Amino acid sequence: MTRVLIIGAGSAIAEAVARIYAARGASLFLVGRDRERLAAIAADLRVRGAAGAEVHAMDANAFEQHAAMLDAAWARLGGVDLALIAHGTLSDQKACEGSAALTLAEFSTNGLSPIALATAIAPRLAAGATLAAISSVAGDRGRASNYVYGSAKAAVSAFFSGLRQRLGAGGVNVLTIKPGFVDTPMTQAFAKGPLWAKPDAVARGIVRAIDRRRGVAYLPGFWWAIMQIIRAIPEPVFRRLKL
Repeated sequence: MTRVLIIGAGSAIAEAVARIYAARGASLFLVGRDRERLAAIAADLRVRGAAGAEVHAMDANAFEQHAAMLDAAWARLGGVDLALIAHGTLSDQKACEGSAALTLAEFSTNGLSPIALATAIAPRLAAGATLAAISSVAGDRGRASNYVYGSAKAAVSAFFSGLRQRLGAGGVNVLTIKPGFVDTPMTQAFAKGPLWAKPDAVARGIVRAIDRRRGVAYLPGFWWAIMQIIRAIPEPVFRRLKL
């Protein structure tokens, strides 16, 4: 039986991942801010085949609560085979440009809190386990339209790259998940096009990457090629683009 900890379990992608593991008979520990939503998700997961589904309400920015949450997860599950860090917010770039306080708050949610959680989780994992986090293609290169969000995700990606090197020798896989555009409640205001993916499709890609013990997963996979091109654009040219 797989024992799964999901932080940010109320997000559309995380819920879709949880459903896949529920169908496999996994035992899950769900963490998020909204206890009622988590309880509803947990009830659904039990119906779908989960061996167990426990919930824990916590704001990821409450760093002082991380240790107690992890203690509860390990106690309930008897250990963790997969820890997925999936929380985040889509920063309002224009608002952040006028507020250092908001910029730092967004960076904390999308960058510092995942890093703090990964730091606390890492020493608890045994060989064979996986630590995964949802970063973003936005972290591959800063763009004027979302550089607050992108810089936080870049920090997560760089941190997980180093963590992957450190933990790999002990048999713990560290996975950086880099989705592109995903059609979720967080992006409902955006016009959708052919590059947009559904949460279920991204979730299947995440589970496939975990099963294969991959280090980095661009989802859908075509985003790898797109970001190779974007990263290769010379800086003087990139500066003039409206991205």
